[in-house]
Amino acid sequence: MEETIRIQATPHPVDPMKCTFVVDRPVFENQSFYFSTPERAAGSPLAESILELEDIDAVLVSHDRIEVQQSTGEDWRVLGKQIGGIIREVLQSGKPPISPKILEGLLPADQIRHVVQQVLDTQINPMVASHGGVINLLDVKDNTVFIEMGGGCQGCAMSTATLKNGVEKLIREFVPEVGDILDITDHAAGRNPYYASTGG
Repeated sequence: MEETIRIQATPHPVDPMKCTFVVDRPVFENQSFYFSTPERAAGSPLAESILELEDIDAVLVSHDRIEVQQSTGEDWRVLGKQIGGIIREVLQSGKPPISPKILEGLLPADQIRHVVQQVLDTQINPMVASHGGVINLLDVKDNTVFIEMGGGCQGCAMSTATLKNGVEKLIREFVPEVGDILDITDHAAGRNPYYASTGG
């Protein structure tokens, strides 16, 4: 009897165009990658198949999480069943869902850190400073970015989620190589690789 693959889908608390699918096993173990075009997804069956669905804009794969962004506002209860079916089919195929080759052309972590810091200094922090907030870049490991929100950015969970959404969009616009963008104060994903990897 084939083992059941369990998947939990959770729509984004702020952005109705996003939904996160958490799988009961690693999909891209301890790695992350952001697929914004079919070309970037070529050779990675999971991302390829999801991006082939109509009106899907982007797919972020991070360890056991798959965040999907759509453009039309279709009901996630309908779309989620299609995506869940794709995830199960790809994982049961036995092929690597994400090609390990996609990481070969990444910018080194120190270069990603430099560009992200520039984006924070010139684009993001001048905007949030007017609300008494600040966003600090704590670290970059491979292509995963760790940030911390401080000052006025530590308000209600909804405003923080809204801000993080905007921060992610700007960082990805300038540094498409970035995979996961993690706020170390947000433990909603159930994983805390920053503290786990630094021993803090």
